[in-house]
Formats: sequence, C-alpha cells, structure tokens
Amino acid sequence: MDQRVVAGFDGSTQSAAASRWAAAEALLHGVPLRLVHVAESYAVLDVPAAGSGPRPGYVDELLRGACEELRAEYPRLDIGSATLEGRPAEALAGAAADATMLVLGSRGLGTVAGVVLGSVGMAVVHASERPVVLVRAAKDTAPHGRARGGPPEPRNARGGHAEHRVVVGVDTGHPCEALLAFAFEEAARRHCPLVALHSWTLPPLAGYGAAYSPEGNARMADTARAGLDEVLRPWRERCPTVALDARSEAGRPAEQLLEAGAAADLVVVGRRVRRSRIGGHIGRVTHAVLHHSTAPVAVVAHT
Repeated sequence: MDQRVVAGFDGSTQSAAASRWAAAEALLHGVPLRLVHVAESYAVLDVPAAGSGPRPGYVDELLRGACEELRAEYPRLDIGSATLEGRPAEALAGAAADATMLVLGSRGLGTVAGVVLGSVGMAVVHASERPVVLVRAAKDTAPHGRARGGPPEPRNARGGHAEHRVVVGVDTGHPCEALLAFAFEEAARRHCPLVALHSWTLPPLAGYGAAYSPEGNARMADTARAGLDEVLRPWRERCPTVALDARSEAGRPAEQLLEAGAAADLVVVGRRVRRSRIGGHIGRVTHAVLHHSTAPVAVVAHT
C-alpha cells in the first residue's frame, strides 16, 4: 500500500473542507497528502465532456492555491496535486486504490455530494475498497478537534481530549476486523476515547396485550452486551491505551449512531464488498448515517 491520504478537490466549499480535514489526517498518519481533481470525460471517446468543469488553467490555479494554503498551515506536511480525466467516481477510486484513505467533500441538508455535482460521493463509496471519508463544510468547525492554527485542547487524565471521540458501529452478528482496526487506530492517533456502539431490538409483540417482563428484557440486554464484549475483548488487549466506551443499547442503529456521533471527531461505519453488479452495496444504516451525519463519516469496506 502506498502510504498517503488522497482528497478530491474542485474548489468548492465542501472540497476545501475535505482538503483541510485530509491535511490534518495525513499529518496524524505521518504520510503525504495528494489533492486530486477529475476532469470528466466520455468513456468511449476519452475526451472532456462539454461543460463538465472549469478550463484546465483555472484548475491548475485552484490546485496550486489550495496547496499553498495548506502548506502555510501545515509546513511539515508533504502536499502535492494531480489532475485526472475520466468518470469522477472511477477516477477517484482508482487514484486511492492503494492509499491510506480517500477524503471527499459532503454537502449538507441530507444530500451527500462528491467533488462534482451529483452523487459522486456515493458512487465512490460503492466503487472504492479503501476507507472513504465524507466531510461536511461547517463554518468555524476545526478538523480533528482543535482550532485552526491554535494549540491542541487540554487533555484529560487518560490522555484524551476532554470532549472528543471516535464512534464506531458494531454488528456483533458480522464482526469486521477491518472496521474495528480502522476505528481503534483513529482513536489511538487522536488520543481520544472510542465509543463502540451495538444496537439491538426487541422482537415484535405477539397478540393483544402481550408484553415482555422486565426480567426477559434484562436477559436480552445481557446477551447483547455479552456479544459486544466478546467481539471487543481482543481489541482491548491489542490497544490497551485506547479508552473504550462499549455501549449496547436497544433502538434503531442509525438513529443511535447519529446521536452518539453528533459532536464526534469521526463516525466509522462499514459496508460489505459485493462483486455482483446487482443490488445495493451499502446497508441501510450506513446509507442513513452518510446522508444525515454532521460529523465526518468513514466508510470501511469489508468482506
């Protein structure tokens, strides 16, 4: 794997926010940052699509200006750029095929967007098998929990920031090593707590007046909690410095992830890799979190 962070860039507010977040992330990982712009072209003719984007000279100027701004803020970071041609989702996924991660801008109001208008961000999530992070532009929101250009915030007694955290959704029925490895590593690099959230639901009531006893509910809760503890046990041993907050709660997974991750540094969700072209490639929970989370969302592909 080529150790670098790749960020899609087109000069928009969303892509600028993504590039700043990506720069801070690259610095955390100690790897270079590459800004990538895609000039859309027709697949058959391999020529630029009419009206698909700004003139090449303007793109070069945008990239050069973005790199200069980031170098001023992160002087120790190796920052470069490139312009590619092709279909945006395929080109971006290809550019990050062996990268640490791919970072894209995300539009608010419930609509996920990529580096061009449309659903490029979602298409990249479907196409890429590397972690893809969607970042929303928010005025005065600092990347990685610190004020831009300011000192790190005070740390708590366990070494983490007082209010910052990484949140990961855990499906105990289909535990995923890649998902948990990514979440634990991100929390460790940030020196912040990791919230591992498992959601479970009570079975539907049967018949009129049916109800579950408190004892029955408690047994189900204990079973769900035991399953989560079993999945997390080896990770507690591998990453003893990460302050782990394991939560097993009854409710809707997407709603609980959105609530837990509302002010998080990062929300981590997974998607199953499917080779078939038929059917969806991300689950309902990941889809909902991508469309409604105000925090950056990392989608980790797994088998």
